Amino acid sequence: MRRWSKLFIPTLREAPADAEVASHKFLVRAGYIRQLAAGIYSYLFLGQRSLEKIINIVREEMDTIGQEFLLPAIHPRELWEASGRWSVMGDNMFRLKDRGGRDLALGMTHEEVMTEIARKELRSYKQLPQIWYQIQNKFRDEQRPKSGLLRTRQFTMKDSYSFDIDADALDVSYKKHYDVYCRIFDRCGLKYMAVEAHSGAMGGSMSHEFMVFTEAGEDLVAHCAKCGYAANLEKATSKLEVVEELAASGDGKPELVETPGMKTIEDVAKFLGVSPKQKMKTLAYTATEVDAKSGESKNLPVVVFMRGDHMLNEAKFSSTLGGKDFRPMHPEEIAQVFKSPAGYLGPINIPNTNGVLIIVDSALKGRKNLIAGANKENYHLKNVTPERDFPATNWVDLRSAAEGEGCPNCGAPLKVAKAVEIGHIFKLGYKYAESMGARVLDKNGKEVMPIMGCYGIGIERILTSAIEQSHDDNGFALPPSIAPFDVVIVVTNVGDAALMSAAEQIAKELEQAGYDVLLDDRDERPGVKFKDADLVGIPFRINVGKKVSEGKVELVRRSTRESQDANIAGIAEVFQAAIKQQ
Repeated sequence: MRRWSKLFIPTLREAPADAEVASHKFLVRAGYIRQLAAGIYSYLFLGQRSLEKIINIVREEMDTIGQEFLLPAIHPRELWEASGRWSVMGDNMFRLKDRGGRDLALGMTHEEVMTEIARKELRSYKQLPQIWYQIQNKFRDEQRPKSGLLRTRQFTMKDSYSFDIDADALDVSYKKHYDVYCRIFDRCGLKYMAVEAHSGAMGGSMSHEFMVFTEAGEDLVAHCAKCGYAANLEKATSKLEVVEELAASGDGKPELVETPGMKTIEDVAKFLGVSPKQKMKTLAYTATEVDAKSGESKNLPVVVFMRGDHMLNEAKFSSTLGGKDFRPMHPEEIAQVFKSPAGYLGPINIPNTNGVLIIVDSALKGRKNLIAGANKENYHLKNVTPERDFPATNWVDLRSAAEGEGCPNCGAPLKVAKAVEIGHIFKLGYKYAESMGARVLDKNGKEVMPIMGCYGIGIERILTSAIEQSHDDNGFALPPSIAPFDVVIVVTNVGDAALMSAAEQIAKELEQAGYDVLLDDRDERPGVKFKDADLVGIPFRINVGKKVSEGKVELVRRSTRESQDANIAGIAEVFQAAIKQQ
């Protein structure tokens, strides 16, 4: 039992002016956190208790499949150069030098460190599989930290790594993590969805994110209510309705048409009386290739052809480019590289295409008689048909799926909603084993690379997502498994000896039954105490007031505000029944 009067719980009536999302507002108002600098927070008493409960759940479940490590937060440059990510991570990585001038970094993630251990210690297939995990601070130099604990520069992660002898064995490790993650999030009381995901800077093939739907989220998830398909918009695909093709004009071959001053998709479509769906747009980019050893970079011109009304999905594009940095070409660059004015670049007879990567979005496959740029000022082409009129061998899905388009599995309309990522699992494949030289002997004595998986959980994001899912104007309600206390006992008048005695008795009985109890023994008005209890997220409140003379107290469920009278005698049994219904 802890007494509120002896604790530091600095509740506030107003949220900070910069707080935009509910979890940020209430974590500050409830005294869980205080900001030290942009994206850097101190966890106070209540916040630390909740985070420790989350960590304990994560540790208990991870211990069923893996072994806990604790790795350094400071990494030498050489380790990240070995994987090729020292340059790739760019400004997101905190970098520093030691007194000897050697380059170091604060760990954003620990693939390199884990692979270094495996490279030095694992020798044989007999030592596999291995699953190693840690719960550790991570550091990311966010350009725009925001939303409280949702986007910070220092955060706590559970990250784990699997090492297996082959792809079939990796499937087993991946499934173990998937199942453990479901148990963790179930125990934390979250409503979540596992969705197909983009692997990003981690690399690898198969990937799933565990998402919580909330307006505070920065991710967009496309999902199907009919069949259960779900994917991050960075990964999502969809079925497109059939588009009516334009009738061929003239002899059906590409034909010049004057479009004076018309550069945009909308302007050209309106001028020619066609739909943007019947146009092809050309996007020109410059990708940067970085030599992992020398650090030298060179530019690679890239041209993308898409349907006129479709948006390029940058995550899919990044994957296609192998994670290379890219940016749109400037008009003068387009003119210099392709000898074409910006706004009129098209697919047929592009000048100077040596060394240019040409990609065609898969939504254009089978299309015909499209309108496209003519590589000539004030002109476009009619009757453009991919493959017939220009080579199209590099077909890739590059577009963003949109709400209302057909589910790729069943065809039902997709919904798109905001979500927060709370966990992410990847099949990394051989990316790090290959670049860092990790090898083991297989059953035949042949030297092979172990195949890896990577699996992360954001500890703070579990807390913030729980608040986003269950809050009102007065505060929030955490699930008992992650709340700082199971119940707060509010004494309406601490000057009344009978009330204090009853409250002490109830607190001791509940504590003996194994519950975390907070006794609000402050000399404050009942209304102040009730407001604070509503604010700080404790799932149950027991009001000790006038009905004590009848041997009763009031039990209030924070999430629904339902209340019931409860007999003081046998209060532990009553509370146990209430908490089981949570």
